[in-house]
Amino acid sequence: MTTSARTDVGSFDDLHASASRLTGLDDFGGGDDYAEGLRVLLRSYAREAALTPAGSKWTRGLLRGALVSRLLAEAAWREFPQHAGVPIERPVFVTGLPRTGTTALHRLLTADPAHQGPELWLTEVPQPRPPRAEWESHPVLLALREAYRGVGLDGVHHMRPEQVEECWRLLCQSMTSVSFECTAYLPGYSAWLDTHDWTAAYARHRRNLQLIGLHDQDRRWVLKNPSHLFALDALFATYPDAVVVQTHRDPGTVIASVCSLNERASAGWSTVFAGPVVGRAQLSLWSRGLRRFRADRARHDPSRFIDVRHADLVADPMGTVEMIYDTLGSRLNGPARTAVRQAISRGTPKPAHTYDLASFGLTADDVEHAFRAGS
Repeated sequence: MTTSARTDVGSFDDLHASASRLTGLDDFGGGDDYAEGLRVLLRSYAREAALTPAGSKWTRGLLRGALVSRLLAEAAWREFPQHAGVPIERPVFVTGLPRTGTTALHRLLTADPAHQGPELWLTEVPQPRPPRAEWESHPVLLALREAYRGVGLDGVHHMRPEQVEECWRLLCQSMTSVSFECTAYLPGYSAWLDTHDWTAAYARHRRNLQLIGLHDQDRRWVLKNPSHLFALDALFATYPDAVVVQTHRDPGTVIASVCSLNERASAGWSTVFAGPVVGRAQLSLWSRGLRRFRADRARHDPSRFIDVRHADLVADPMGTVEMIYDTLGSRLNGPARTAVRQAISRGTPKPAHTYDLASFGLTADDVEHAFRAGS
């Protein structure tokens, strides 16, 4: 995470120059897998997002941070060329609408010592995962702990740099992620992304995993990100033996919760991204994503998917994990069972916020119609 004293987003060239000054690097990688997306984003932020000075400053940090991560990944790939031979076999991708238990399930599955997930700090500063004993003195992790101090929403979503997190930051290196739409009103970027091919972004995603897991090649990757809903074909093209775990929950509850989360996360950043604007934008985004995923999923082998109901995960987390292991043809025993049991006992903090559809100009009928349309 990077910070800046400036309160404007900056231009395409300026953001690149700033990222290079911060890192001392200037190789953003060959090809043009990110430049178009960045230009579309900058236009959308300028013309539609109505950012405040605080929002502009945060957005500058977000976009520059993605460029910094891109520079660091390119440098690390050159330093560790052997990453290209690292296998990624039968990775598990947890996806579903936001607020459906994906975070809790991901943390349970990655508690298994035989599994690995992307720690937040390594998605920000891609590098081979150092031995755990070195983390407490690692300068990058220590700096990111300070940068993330106070970041996150108590009772809604908790973030620590050393904890496994969503892999959307790896997709942001290609400027291909719905995460941008979750904290700003960006209909222009949303329309562009809706027809954009995500394959190059997932190819870069895979190279980052190969780099991060260079010293952990015997551990299975478990990833989590609701935005995988939008790109199942690209995901399977990149990870041809992947298994997808889809979480399910009542869309009305989901949309009210995600609107509340995103409005709180971006409070003070825009003069338009609040209330009904958030409601319409998030309902459109996530109903479109789930409809697309359903259509794409129907074309693939059903055995590649595992379904988890949020209510079942809450009522019986160990039973849910056991079901997933059984479906994967794995055994949950020994250290794995102990680690998962400990993760369950620690629990996930219960949301302390309240939310309702009406606060975002929506009704239950609006949600039902959006998720049914075109299905």
